Amino acid sequence: MILRTAELAGLPVQQELFINITFVGDRTMARYNREYVGHEGTTDVITFCYLEGEEPLLPGDVAVDLLICVDFAMQEGRARKDSSYARELALYIAHGLLHSVGEDDLDPVSRKRMRRREREVMKQLEQEFDFSGVFPEAKK
Repeated sequence: MILRTAELAGLPVQQELFINITFVGDRTMARYNREYVGHEGTTDVITFCYLEGEEPLLPGDVAVDLLICVDFAMQEGRARKDSSYARELALYIAHGLLHSVGEDDLDPVSRKRMRRREREVMKQLEQEFDFSGVFPEAKK
């Protein structure tokens, strides 16, 4: 599912490069959000993309690091009628990978475009994957 999401997001998918996903809780995410993004509190996903670095990536290198907050996904999945924990995690992966190809959500115009791209990616993923089979519901 991850490679398909990357492909749908427009990330140049190469077998010899990796996408690293780390699942964290609220406290860890809040710390990373403060340290790397300069924002207070937790968030859904933080993306680190290394594709545009000064040095070319070599086979076996990580092209994208995603930090995904499972507590945020659990809360949002329960709060939204049209979502679930598993769907939120899939959405955060799509959201993070869209950031890695240059999409942004900091201003209204960019946010509208990014939300449209998220809907397109998620619609396709929902046809191809059972999210609850990929991300079983957490017991918390």
